[in-house]
Amino acid sequence: MYRRAQICIYYLLCIVAVDLTHLIPAMHSGSGRDAYLEITTTKSRDCPLECICLSPKQVLCNTGGLEDIPTQQLPQTVEELSLTKNNFQMIKSDAFGGLRFLRKLTLDGNNISTIRPFAFRGLNRLRELSIQHTPLPCIERFSFAALQNVSVLLLANNKIRYIEGYSFAGASNVNLILLSNNPLLTIRSHAFAGLTNVNNLIFPSGIRIIEENAFDGLQYVGQLKLSYMDLSGLQANTFYGLSHVHSIYIQESDLGVVQRDAFAGLAHVGYLNILNNKVDLIQRLHLRSENCIEKLRFHGNHVLEAPRQAKDVVLEVNAISAIDNHFPCDCQAHNVLESDFARRNSVEFQRRNYCISPFEYNGKPMNVVDFELVARCHDNVIQDNLGSGVVGLSSCVSALFTLMLMALWFSLNLLR
Repeated sequence: MYRRAQICIYYLLCIVAVDLTHLIPAMHSGSGRDAYLEITTTKSRDCPLECICLSPKQVLCNTGGLEDIPTQQLPQTVEELSLTKNNFQMIKSDAFGGLRFLRKLTLDGNNISTIRPFAFRGLNRLRELSIQHTPLPCIERFSFAALQNVSVLLLANNKIRYIEGYSFAGASNVNLILLSNNPLLTIRSHAFAGLTNVNNLIFPSGIRIIEENAFDGLQYVGQLKLSYMDLSGLQANTFYGLSHVHSIYIQESDLGVVQRDAFAGLAHVGYLNILNNKVDLIQRLHLRSENCIEKLRFHGNHVLEAPRQAKDVVLEVNAISAIDNHFPCDCQAHNVLESDFARRNSVEFQRRNYCISPFEYNGKPMNVVDFELVARCHDNVIQDNLGSGVVGLSSCVSALFTLMLMALWFSLNLLR
């Protein structure tokens, strides 16, 4: 038995020796050299030198100094790809073409300054995309277009200052878009046009401009959160075209002037929450029945100037909660108390809201003021009850006196 095993081993060694004697000369010939290069090239494409391939499905290319994304060298079966802390500055269009099984893509810590249109096209199985801690200055048109079924899109901790129109066109079924900790100043018109089915859209603090139609075409949103903004005003048609939203939060912000038709075109909202903001003036706040808003929560806001007329506030919503706000308690208060803010119960409204002016009533409940003794604003012009009329009268007298002096001067010159 042992003798037979020795004979088998001897014959195998002979066969291997014969194969090697044929292979070595062939490597010096053209065909042999090509075959050898083909073998080595295939191996290099399976895993780039700068990467670690933990398996055909998981590849790490971190801190490798890559200046381009090595898409052609990666295994097409990869599902999790990490490309953090490299040196590439641009994500080109169709940058990951061919990696159709990719489910998780991490691009954090790179020098990315540009994401070209349709950069992630073809990644139909992608569930998590992270681009954080980069110098990315803006989101260009169509950068994230056509993303489908992504659970998490993390865009926090970059240098994003504005979002261009149609940046997310055609993207749908996104669970979370996180934009926190960016110096985002401007949301441009149609920035989210074509984006549908987003559970959570959370913006960073510091937004200064929301252009008209900024949310036009954004549909089926779970939560839209805008906080710590510094606006000169909510422009007309800011929310035009935004529809089917469970909850909108506008909170902890300086809203400036709420312009006419700021909420025009907003439709099918469960909860519109306007919380703890400073409002310089409400020009007009109309939420009509066609807006289909279930509940308005107007809480904790400081309104410096009330609407000029009671009819400037029309709230045709199913439920209103207006508490802990501060309103003027001078002649403007009549416009507030006769508006839809207090339509259900004026007594309760005065008990649950507070005065912001005059100074002696600041911070006190509105019900401590006897508004029957407070005169109405004359012709709905916002003015101080005590002195604004005197200013106008004195100005007229001054102008008349000036005209009389000029007439006297001309008369004296004629007599000479």
